[in-house]
Amino acid sequence: MKNILLVTLLLSMMLGLSACSGAFWTGAGGGTLATGAGYEANAQVKLNQLKKDLDSGKINQSEYDIRVDQIKQMSLTS
Repeated sequence: MKNILLVTLLLSMMLGLSACSGAFWTGAGGGTLATGAGYEANAQVKLNQLKKDLDSGKINQSEYDIRVDQIKQMSLTS
């Protein structure tokens, strides 16, 4: 629900500031999409590192589950 509200707010801000300009959609709009993709890629890297830490014994299963839940809660796609 929080993610839906955030996306709605961002879209309304983009539309309000863009005045339907084509330059906006190719510039700032594209930058927004790239930023979101970068954020999700970073989250995936963190999940992979957590899995390696679990497999090597640096963290236990409980700590792994807590951290994975934290990353997934902050994800834009969840």
